[in-house]
Amino acid sequence: MSRSKIKTASIAPAKGFRLAAVTLPLVAGAVLLAAPASSPQAQGSQSQVLPGYWEYTTSVLGVRDTEQKCVRPSEINRFFGGMSTRKWQCTYSVREASGGNARFQGVCTDRKNRRVNVRLSGTYQPESFRFNGGAQLTRGTPYIPATITARRLSAQCPANAEYF
Repeated sequence: MSRSKIKTASIAPAKGFRLAAVTLPLVAGAVLLAAPASSPQAQGSQSQVLPGYWEYTTSVLGVRDTEQKCVRPSEINRFFGGMSTRKWQCTYSVREASGGNARFQGVCTDRKNRRVNVRLSGTYQPESFRFNGGAQLTRGTPYIPATITARRLSAQCPANAEYF
């Protein structure tokens, strides 16, 4: 193997890791929050999770991020199903949720048409959920693990709450 090929091979993983470290926390938050409302009940007139003031924590590659958001009844399905953020649009080809267990598999795409495959599974209740999953930045590479835990802090939102 020539010296230039060795050099290229040693640089590529570093670039991939740097891309993952910057991109994955954003993807994980959008992707993992999108899961619960993809359930059959959530797509109907009633969601399996309740609106209100929520706190959620994402963890990707050892980086944790916690946010609180107020979710109105009119936003609950968007908050929990195929959530579109300013940066990511997620769709799920596999949507299974019943009896407090859920599994999702799909793709998130950003405005620059970058695609990330995602897998999620976990448990949910009306006032909490926990999902373990991951994102695959490039086809054929391993999924980078990520988790999200969420809990409803209250039915009413504080006056200064940030809305979803």
